[in-house]
Amino acid sequence: MTGFGPEVLRLDAAAEVARIVESLQGYARRFRRRGAVLGVSGGIDSSVVAALCVRAFGADRVFALHMPEAESAAETLAMSREVTDWLGVDSAVEDITPVLVATGAYRRRDDAIRRVVPDYGDRWRSKIVLPSVVDSDAFRLYSVVVETPDGMQSTHRLTTEAYLEIVAATNVKQRVRKMVEYSHADRLNHLVAGTPNRLEYDQGFFVKLGDGAADVKPIAHLYKTQVYALAEHLGVPASVRARPSTTDTYSLPQSQEEFYFSLPYPRMDLCLYGLEHGVSTTEIADATGLTEEQVLRVHRDIAQKRRSTAYLHEPPELVESVSRGTAPPER
Repeated sequence: MTGFGPEVLRLDAAAEVARIVESLQGYARRFRRRGAVLGVSGGIDSSVVAALCVRAFGADRVFALHMPEAESAAETLAMSREVTDWLGVDSAVEDITPVLVATGAYRRRDDAIRRVVPDYGDRWRSKIVLPSVVDSDAFRLYSVVVETPDGMQSTHRLTTEAYLEIVAATNVKQRVRKMVEYSHADRLNHLVAGTPNRLEYDQGFFVKLGDGAADVKPIAHLYKTQVYALAEHLGVPASVRARPSTTDTYSLPQSQEEFYFSLPYPRMDLCLYGLEHGVSTTEIADATGLTEEQVLRVHRDIAQKRRSTAYLHEPPELVESVSRGTAPPER
């Protein structure tokens, strides 16, 4: 391949929107759903999916949910409301903080942090981070960044037990949100639309039975670069398109790169595309500004994440296949 670069990710936005809309409408007809329910965060992915659902079903058949909690970023609710106002869809605010308190999610998370930071207490803030994949071949381990009430930050290497407990506790946030989405979908006889892009879907950047649960995932085949292209075509507000990608899961601000991907999405998109299409390491390095060794590190990390998160994509295992037969003819 010659001339490898960002142009390989260009698409016909109008044609792609039409294709996705047709798919959404076909699913709804097949399963007799009237419209779509989805959670909106003020981020690019959920905004694009919301706009696609409006194109497919009309604004009166799309119901959006704002689901903040005590540790959401201050601007999240305002930006998600900007999206629903722009689309003219009905929406509701469902503050999930009481549910998280009742399940012990915050307490369990804080107890896990205290395994490595014994002084961690009320009004402290935190996030977990991962070293960059391009800097070293060393095995990468998560650390927790903590901030005291007076703003002093420090970083501490996590034990495996503490890391797993923190992730387990924070995953409750995604699972509670999905429970709320399906409750409204049942009420309205709507489908639930998921919002992962290709990078997130491929690399397992989702919670099983949390944000990974949905009836349709309209942009899971699109690279993040392509999602931004659709956002511009669909007219997603400029403030949303300019907002940096964030997990909005921890009490300290946290980018997706420092938590999981280690590279900004334009580079990750090209590394993933190049790997999937047999592009040479040299060409990928030239296109991304990385060294060939750094590209190889990224590709090894992609392969490792695919292996370690493969189970997230799997349905429940059955001892043997259970046939459901053929549905009787309709009268």
